[in-house]
Amino acid sequence: MNLTGFGQAPLPPDSKGKRIAILQPGYIPWLGFFEQLSVCDIFVFLDDVQFTKNDWRNRNRIKTKEGIVWLTVPVVHKFGQKIMEVRIDSRSSWQRKHLQSFRLWYGRSRYFEEMAADVERIYSKAWHYLVDLDLELCLLLKDRFDIRSTVLRSSDLHVGSEDKNRRLIELCKATGCDHFYEGKSGQSYIDLELFRSHDITVEFQDYHHPYYDQLWMKEQGFISHLSAMDLLFNHGSDSAGILTGRKTVPHPEGVQIRHADMLLRTEGEKR
Repeated sequence: MNLTGFGQAPLPPDSKGKRIAILQPGYIPWLGFFEQLSVCDIFVFLDDVQFTKNDWRNRNRIKTKEGIVWLTVPVVHKFGQKIMEVRIDSRSSWQRKHLQSFRLWYGRSRYFEEMAADVERIYSKAWHYLVDLDLELCLLLKDRFDIRSTVLRSSDLHVGSEDKNRRLIELCKATGCDHFYEGKSGQSYIDLELFRSHDITVEFQDYHHPYYDQLWMKEQGFISHLSAMDLLFNHGSDSAGILTGRKTVPHPEGVQIRHADMLLRTEGEKR
């Protein structure tokens, strides 16, 4: 299941000395996901590990006038299935619902129409596997953020270790990279000594979510940690600079900033 925009393994030997990030594919991910993608030479979608239901693999959140709304892709799966094996449950009209949500809540955003055709094209397809949908949307957002990293799938690299740390090391070696850029949560399980013994430098992400102009500021204030779609619909081509911090948007006095996680905990999840 190779998609346009993906590199082919093995990579040229000159990839040595370059930075790699390795993440499970997500459904219209948040900005930190694309920050990792943007600063790496090689990005590997970890699609051959166990799927976890009701996680970022098949859902994400957007902003509405009434607060946060979850967009969830229904799936049919068995315990122990790999991400790449999970099928979408086609019995519901989830595609129409998600498209209607984008148009209802972002239709008046400044750059919605610039993205609408591509978004509608993707959601009009008959998707069978969740991973194919996730990767197609990630490639669209990658292009919109003008990210040039080489993108691969771990299932195409054929590494064998079941140990989490050794598997990541094997992926680094399979791509010839010796600088591993890991998410902040990796601090709880990454064995730094083991990576060092394989001459691989580990750097943990410390991403500071940017402020930017959103819809519904009067009603909701600024809400961080939403799908990256939120930034792209509101800022278009300026989104790449905002994502990486090269461009800043002034924070108006009096506008409250709230983290989506905290908002959901205090107000309850809306699905």
